Amino acid sequence: MFTRFFAPTIEVSAHCDLPCGVYDPAQARIEAESVKKICEKVADNDDADFRMRAMIIKEQRSELVKHHLWVLWTDYFKPPHFEQFPELHVLVNEATKLAGASGTKGSFDVATADELLGKIERIAEIYAETKKG
Repeated sequence: MFTRFFAPTIEVSAHCDLPCGVYDPAQARIEAESVKKICEKVADNDDADFRMRAMIIKEQRSELVKHHLWVLWTDYFKPPHFEQFPELHVLVNEATKLAGASGTKGSFDVATADELLGKIERIAEIYAETKKG
């Protein structure tokens, strides 16, 4: 009877509780646009408290960009997509790195945020192509 209470548990996490089938690169784009706006606002503001809050929020939003891209890459895109668009693996890898510590998560560089948005736009184009078929 007590073995059930003391049995090891496994913690799991997912995009959602069910395989909902709702995927859209717009989620990553919106977060990346937020990151870019934060970078622009920080450049015009010398208030240390504002800059600290902006940094925390920018890092959170950058992490969300990575999350949304990974969900697309691991859950939505399938082998036929990777065959049709061979650049997709590298594109998602580059985009997630641009949202990471060496990219928007670790700097306030607007050009890096723009580059990230460009990668997300290309992923969105590929995503739209996959929806046509």
